[in-house]
Amino acid sequence: MKIIEPYFEILMMAETKDIYRHLELAARNCYKSEEHIAEGTAEEFLERILKSGHESVIEHISITVRIVCDRGVLAELTRHRLASFSVESTRYANYSKDKFGSEITFIKPFFWQENSPEYKEWEKAMEASEKAYMNLIKNGAKAQEARSVLPNSLKTDIIITANIREWLHIFNLRCSKASHPQMRQIMIPLLAEFNKRLPVLFGSVYNKYKA
Repeated sequence: MKIIEPYFEILMMAETKDIYRHLELAARNCYKSEEHIAEGTAEEFLERILKSGHESVIEHISITVRIVCDRGVLAELTRHRLASFSVESTRYANYSKDKFGSEITFIKPFFWQENSPEYKEWEKAMEASEKAYMNLIKNGAKAQEARSVLPNSLKTDIIITANIREWLHIFNLRCSKASHPQMRQIMIPLLAEFNKRLPVLFGSVYNKYKA
């Protein structure tokens, strides 16, 4: 059995200046004001566009992220409809194989200390789940059948592509205090990274939820 922390990796994002330039061109097309495009005009123009609520123009750029999380977080993320998801499949991933280290990987629940009764109870449950899964495979069950005993804490690998407007929507929902703690654990640092690269577009929502 292996226990890891959740993490993310930005797989595809254009250079900041190219994103701003592309979005400025798209937005100015609405007003036919392309003649005003010059070095350094994109940032201020996009700030005005966002303040006016004209968010459709920021749909012209998409960003792809890999998130490694538990199945509970996955289930909530895939409710976002204006995004594309490619998810590690427990139907085809046979965790008894060498490529998975012949073990099952679980996401550590950060809200319990490792020496706490709650964490120890969780750890026992994960061990029992792994044992049951491996025994089912050993006795001839297929991976898609044995997965029936796998819990929410199972590590999963998900690749998400969404446009900037949808990412803003995702962050507004998944970084709020009403969101699940494990969702906030991964989404607030991801928002911070987005803001670091694209502060004009993500600065406002980042300032709401930064730690």
